[in-house]
Amino acid sequence: MKQKEFNIPFSGLKQGKHDFKYEIDNTFFESFGYDEFNEVAVDLTVELNKTSTMLELDFEATGTVNVDCDMTSEPYDQTIEGHLELVVKFGEEYDDNDDEILILPHGEHQVNVAQYIYELIILAVPQKRVHPGIADGTLKSEALEKLQELQPKDKKNDNESDPRWDELKKLLTDK
Repeated sequence: MKQKEFNIPFSGLKQGKHDFKYEIDNTFFESFGYDEFNEVAVDLTVELNKTSTMLELDFEATGTVNVDCDMTSEPYDQTIEGHLELVVKFGEEYDDNDDEILILPHGEHQVNVAQYIYELIILAVPQKRVHPGIADGTLKSEALEKLQELQPKDKKNDNESDPRWDELKKLLTDK
């Protein structure tokens, strides 16, 4: 499942820097079978620096992914930014075991960057997804109301003690 539009043909390029721009949307993630995002709108630039012995790829991603909040399940737009550097060298056989170095067989004329884009965007999304309306109090939802209802109540007076703990507190004073 290597998408052809993410093949970067480097063999015909002169040495130096070349930019490739992509607009990533839902269809990109659907092709990977990934359905955690409701909507995707990410602009991605890949700067390729070609030298006589290797390629340096510099990925920059900015945009938004619409995800569901972990606390309330309410969808919201999560801003993301991501950066990835990849060095492409040439060797006897294909090897992508290193996160930062890709080895292509001698004679290859293009590199597919779809997997790197996929990982870059997924890793740019925070592990804990919290709707911004929770922090500023603008989000109203049934889930939030239930969480607040179930939250432990603050004691109005610290002098009031819980009778269940009184016997234990005596142990502290009966030394």
